[in-house]
Amino acid sequence: MKKVTPKKNLGQHFLIDLGIAKRIADTVDACPDIPVLEIGPGMGVLTQYLVKKDRDVKAVEIDSESVAYLYETFPELRDKVIGEDFLRMDLTKIFDGRQFVLTGNYPYDISSQIFFKMLDYKDLIPCCTGMIQREVAQRIAAQPGNKTYGILSVLIQAWYDVEYLFTVDENVFNPPPKVKSAVIRMTRNDVHDLGCDEKLFKRLVKTVFNQRRKMLRVSIKQMFSKETMPAADFFTQEIMTLRPEQMTIQQFVDLTNQLSALY
Repeated sequence: MKKVTPKKNLGQHFLIDLGIAKRIADTVDACPDIPVLEIGPGMGVLTQYLVKKDRDVKAVEIDSESVAYLYETFPELRDKVIGEDFLRMDLTKIFDGRQFVLTGNYPYDISSQIFFKMLDYKDLIPCCTGMIQREVAQRIAAQPGNKTYGILSVLIQAWYDVEYLFTVDENVFNPPPKVKSAVIRMTRNDVHDLGCDEKLFKRLVKTVFNQRRKMLRVSIKQMFSKETMPAADFFTQEIMTLRPEQMTIQQFVDLTNQLSALY
């Protein structure tokens, strides 16, 4: 069967270096004994190594040409290649409610959306590995005080320990992307309750990082109407002089609880 043509509208950049493909596939070994779900297998460069592992493997692929190729190349996966849009799927149904590892060579343009969906199913996904744009990987792994620390950093690190594993050059893809890539691993930490209103926590994080250059005393005012605006002394706290990139996750939790008491 002829090879699959990379489609620009799907953000497809097919990995052609088998050594790197195996290294990426082996990142799932940190979470053994549970099934693996691969996103965007394309022509199966990771899949060929994943299926050799002694565990249940399924793959989600939105490109019908790739699905047909996978059916022919990996007949053992014929009933395990799901031709759907991952972002629209109910993940509880994939392995009948069992936990699984999420992995893949993720499409650059939707990688952040994939990880936000992972957070929605965090109790189902104890481990997520794979390759993404290096800039996004750096953002996810960034610590407070780093200029790349942002929304993804806080929301993911609240629930996952993040490891930046290695960088991947452009020339190992067809077609080569215009940026470098990186492989990361995110493993669920021991947090089961943030100790605050999770929806308000997300809202706070997104609000202040949308004005990341401003002090909190300025950006947080957007979260109130004229009628609900707190007294002036609320904004004179020392924490209000910080910018969001200086805030730890615990500080975001504490501030969320302060906001909850005001609503």
